[in-house]
Amino acid sequence: MTSDVLISVRDLKRHYGTTKAVDDVSFDVYCGEILAILGPNGAGKTTTVEIMEGLRTHDNGTVQFFDEKLKPGDSRVKESIGVQLQTTSFMDHLTVRETIELFGGLYKKRVSTDEILSVVSLAEKAKTYTKHLSGGQKQRLAIATALVNDPQVIFLDEPTTGLDPQARRMLWGTVEDLRRTDKTIILTTHYMEEAERLADRILIFDQGKIVASGTLDQLVALAGADNVVEFTTNNQDEGVFFDLTGFPGLEKLEENSYAVTTQRVEETLAKLFRLESDKHFEIENIVIRKPNLEDVFLTVTGHSLRD
Repeated sequence: MTSDVLISVRDLKRHYGTTKAVDDVSFDVYCGEILAILGPNGAGKTTTVEIMEGLRTHDNGTVQFFDEKLKPGDSRVKESIGVQLQTTSFMDHLTVRETIELFGGLYKKRVSTDEILSVVSLAEKAKTYTKHLSGGQKQRLAIATALVNDPQVIFLDEPTTGLDPQARRMLWGTVEDLRRTDKTIILTTHYMEEAERLADRILIFDQGKIVASGTLDQLVALAGADNVVEFTTNNQDEGVFFDLTGFPGLEKLEENSYAVTTQRVEETLAKLFRLESDKHFEIENIVIRKPNLEDVFLTVTGHSLRD
């Protein structure tokens, strides 16, 4: 990733009546990065990227590509981007190879079909009709059709929605392979783990606005999110909980299971062990969980991503 700005989005707005789908959004996309746009359904993620792709109009603001400050509908932009939509329909009676070649015929620049099949791990399915593909295979084919023109920028709009965990991780591997080819990738997702694993930078959207942005470490620091120390006790006596009551940041999770939110992990552990010795109960199964995107999202929006 470099510091060169590839796409500049400024003051972008798209309203539908009283609904502010995109409400004054500004950000840059840098060469060679994976930028994740994270947020719940209806946050404005897809509307924003569809405006960038030239698939949707906007009410106000600008989207400019490359040093020439080209608009999304410019022919050079169209030749330089690849798009995987949330839902892609393929012709049932075309094979995987035929489908890739069909899409490739729409562009001046072409990548060999065999090379694309290898990148998306579909070489063994080259002669298979698309109607016989699994959900994960269809999503990888959708990404394949976004690669036929060797794009400089790839848009992936919620590529793993509806996939089982195994298929999701396979597709993550495909995206990580693309990272190594210096492509610039814009990924919309509502999966925390996906953004944490794949993204160089993350934009958190909520109600049409960007409420936080940065690397994962920057977001955690910005939110001031605490570490969480989780532990259990081997004492069935309910009195243990009362011994712990008043301990700063303590929450009872379930029977004999507790969590403490803290910014000072070592100090918290020392206090817990002193209390353990004084009150004659034993602490077990200690897990220290660092802040993650779920904590950040809750801090900056006041609700969880699943609300």
